[in-house]
Amino acid sequence: MTRNGPLALSFHALVMLFMLAPLVVVCLVAFTPENTLSLPTAGFSLRWFSAVFERADFLDAFYNSLKLAALAASLATLIAVPAGLALTRYSFPGQGFVNGLLLSPIIIPHLVLGVALLRLFALLGVNGSFAWLVFAHVVVITPYVLRLVLAAAIGIDRSAEQAAQSLGAGRVTLFCKVTLPMILPGVAGGWLLAFINSFDEVTLSIFVTSPATQTLPVRMYVYATESIDPMMAAVSALVIAVTALTMVALDRVYGLDRVLVGKQ
Repeated sequence: MTRNGPLALSFHALVMLFMLAPLVVVCLVAFTPENTLSLPTAGFSLRWFSAVFERADFLDAFYNSLKLAALAASLATLIAVPAGLALTRYSFPGQGFVNGLLLSPIIIPHLVLGVALLRLFALLGVNGSFAWLVFAHVVVITPYVLRLVLAAAIGIDRSAEQAAQSLGAGRVTLFCKVTLPMILPGVAGGWLLAFINSFDEVTLSIFVTSPATQTLPVRMYVYATESIDPMMAAVSALVIAVTALTMVALDRVYGLDRVLVGKQ
């Protein structure tokens, strides 16, 4: 029996078309010269892309998102690497609880997390703080890094570490020279995946941002409630481009098949 016959290929093509059609339409609308959301019929224009770069609020929100995503992804990686190595190499009381706790944000709706963090920040009196916004994003994206670190740590050959130890390598040297290079694809892939999720996060960010720390997805959401001109399509096209480029980098570094289906 043919694994991918004409019927299966047609079905997959229709699914891909269904998923990509909205993105393609948004990108096409971004090039319209008209004042309303419409497909370009009289030629393409960069008018609305120019308008985006003339808006200081959108540029500030973009830089906030970029800085937030990079910082949150880095902190999440610093947490996930030692946690992943500890969970895969040692047995200790409460190991399952720690593993479930670190991975739980991936299954909890971000709306619930947003309301909970909003209440927590209100009690602490830190609403609108960029540092606590970073904390909120770290909570959400750490499971993505941890999942890849766990997969990478389980698959490494421990004999190289044992050889380095027998030659007198200390713990720091062992980690930096042997362990880290072996799990580096998982660490780098986890960082990139965490960056994407943090950069695109809107549901949780709505609850914990302030005008001074507003991220690009939140600014887009607010603007969409005020206007429906094609500038929103231009911003969306830029976000799609940034996400697509990051996904290409993730595929080159780690492989999307390993990220999405856990293929080793």
